[in-house]
Amino acid sequence: MPKLYDELSSWWPLLSQPSEYAEEAAFYGEHLIAAGTLPASTCLELGSGGGNNASHMKSRLRLTLVEPAAGMLALSRELNPECEHLQGDMRTVRLGREFDRVFVHDAIAYMTTEDDLRRAIETAFVHCRPGGAALFAPDHVVENFEPATESGGHDGEQRGLRYLSWTWDPDPTDTTYVTDYAYLLRESDGTVRAEHDRHVEGLFPRARWLQILTEVGFEPRVVPVEHSELEPGAYEVFVGVKPGA
Repeated sequence: MPKLYDELSSWWPLLSQPSEYAEEAAFYGEHLIAAGTLPASTCLELGSGGGNNASHMKSRLRLTLVEPAAGMLALSRELNPECEHLQGDMRTVRLGREFDRVFVHDAIAYMTTEDDLRRAIETAFVHCRPGGAALFAPDHVVENFEPATESGGHDGEQRGLRYLSWTWDPDPTDTTYVTDYAYLLRESDGTVRAEHDRHVEGLFPRARWLQILTEVGFEPRVVPVEHSELEPGAYEVFVGVKPGA
């Protein structure tokens, strides 16, 4: 597990804040609610992280949040106390119940093999009510992947964080790419330390995504992401409807 979600999880709110998610969460919520033939009331989020998307989407959907990292769950519980939180892996978790919608944000990027990806999609399918829908939001597909760098961070009352991220693909023939993060962490006493954190993420062609979604049982389609800070066509999500209602 990357350091950010484990030993450095307490620093997450200084790297990524809920206000930064408002526009994209509205996009996800709109397309989730519009998809399928079943009205949307309940929603399962797999890989919910620190709960930033949930902080916006909970006003429209009753959310159950599943996340493997205990530190991230603790942050989300503080941010979203009205939501149900459960610890689990999106490849294997089975809750024994169905939801009107299933949402998987960029945590799906940590599925680095086709087997992992299929298992995560199967989990979404098992938990999706017939007539409902699931939305998957990978950071990249092969067709729109571009190396990139990004920087940011925030100051808190006692501590501060700045980061530089570098996304690149060391082997274009496999199904992964890498994002390396450099964090500068300023403690309350003014001392600063540096940490390196490597995130290995999955990268699959659009057609393979659609094929796996179909084989699992969804009726899938591609939805281009619309966001004021992104170039049209730079990102896309996959929406799958579960037949039967």
